[in-house]
Amino acid sequence: MSYSLQLYTLRDAIQEDLPGTIRKVAQIGFTQVEPYNFVATAKELGAALKENGLTAPSGHAPLLSQDQDEIFAAARALGISTVIEPYITAEHWQSAEDIQATAAKLNAAAKKGAEYGIRVGYHNHAWELESTIEGQTALEYFEGLLDPELVLEVDTYWVAVGGQDPVEILTKLGNRVKFIHIKDGPLNTDTKAQQPAGQGKIPVWDVINAAKSLEVGVVEFDDYSGDIFHGITQSLSFLNSDSAKATEGAQA
Repeated sequence: MSYSLQLYTLRDAIQEDLPGTIRKVAQIGFTQVEPYNFVATAKELGAALKENGLTAPSGHAPLLSQDQDEIFAAARALGISTVIEPYITAEHWQSAEDIQATAAKLNAAAKKGAEYGIRVGYHNHAWELESTIEGQTALEYFEGLLDPELVLEVDTYWVAVGGQDPVEILTKLGNRVKFIHIKDGPLNTDTKAQQPAGQGKIPVWDVINAAKSLEVGVVEFDDYSGDIFHGITQSLSFLNSDSAKATEGAQA
């Protein structure tokens, strides 16, 4: 199992000192990151990743509201092989027609991404799970409209906040899920209350095991009341120790 860090977690530190922040991420032990807004920072970010031996298998970019060619070109320059649309607001998930329109736009984006050798994905929040369309969550309905080459990055915390069991949702979505966001906390919308992995109400290892086609588990905090570098260190330590335990169990 490989782990990455969503760099939005460190947005304040990145704004102050991008190269120094990336260096700290590498020192903590991450080998992969998931950039956001990477078109604006591509040159500086690319240099920092290279200097610290980090790769970026995935990245977030607003594919449905900004220049796709610019996004895919920047992704290719950074070695990002999957570009994920990170956020489509709640009003777009309330009707079958609106969801169909969004799926069509993302399918078109995926065709353009393929010209660059880049895969396209989508990342959820809570509202795609709170809304029900034809007897299933809006996220499940949406998944059924996507072309085969598209992938999902399931934010398992927001699934739970949205009132669904992340293990059950991951099972239903099956092989479509190639990335998950790993975060923990009290399962409410108070982002500052989020906690390092293993310290909140998410059954983190059950969630990871439920994603049978998982490529990368991405650590993320939307916000944090403590020292964020300490928070991500604790998350990675938990994941690595739990992973080691799981490996020992499999070998026994």
